[in-house]
Amino acid sequence: MDKLLNVGTKIVAVGRNYAAHAKELGNAVPKEPVLFMKPTSSYLANGGTIEVPHPLESLDHEVELAVVISKKARDVPEATAMDYIGGYALALDMTAREIQASAKSAGLPWTVAKGQDTFTPISSILSLSRVPDPHSLELWLKVDGEIRQKGSTEDMIFKIPYLISHISSIMTLLEGDVILTGTPKGVGPVKVGQKIEAGITGLLDMHFDVGRRQKS
Repeated sequence: MDKLLNVGTKIVAVGRNYAAHAKELGNAVPKEPVLFMKPTSSYLANGGTIEVPHPLESLDHEVELAVVISKKARDVPEATAMDYIGGYALALDMTAREIQASAKSAGLPWTVAKGQDTFTPISSILSLSRVPDPHSLELWLKVDGEIRQKGSTEDMIFKIPYLISHISSIMTLLEGDVILTGTPKGVGPVKVGQKIEAGITGLLDMHFDVGRRQKS
């Protein structure tokens, strides 16, 4: 049975891990993984409302396969990296593209563009038995019923064992930590009032409203 995510200490996201997505944003295909961090406070459960903060008019959607770490991983060899996976999930890496573009042009981090509350919508965990091959999954995303993204995890530039090995050589991964493995092409804006559906074909689907963030 699938279970809810047991929140770990961090979300490690991989940028530009699909060549077509790198090209659609005008970026070079990377020679090693591009990593950035998102806080666990950005998680949003299936059925929730993604919040667009003032003064932004939209956020960009990026559908991704999430890898959930099962135990402490430090300097893990690529050959045994899959032994550190507790399950998989579907996640959205919501991005304030205007803020990200401004940060990139100034040589600044992407934290504000990627790490705000509700910016990591995520499904429950898929057990390992349900995902015999994480590199042959079809990811898709619709906005108001229109397909925006559809791609296969087989097109990842850096495969999951390499990502776990590489990341664990930089920082220790702990139980419940999540790696976002990158998004296929087709990213684009969503506005307040729209609805997002996303899924892994044959395994799960989830849905979210897009609303305006209200200050408490």
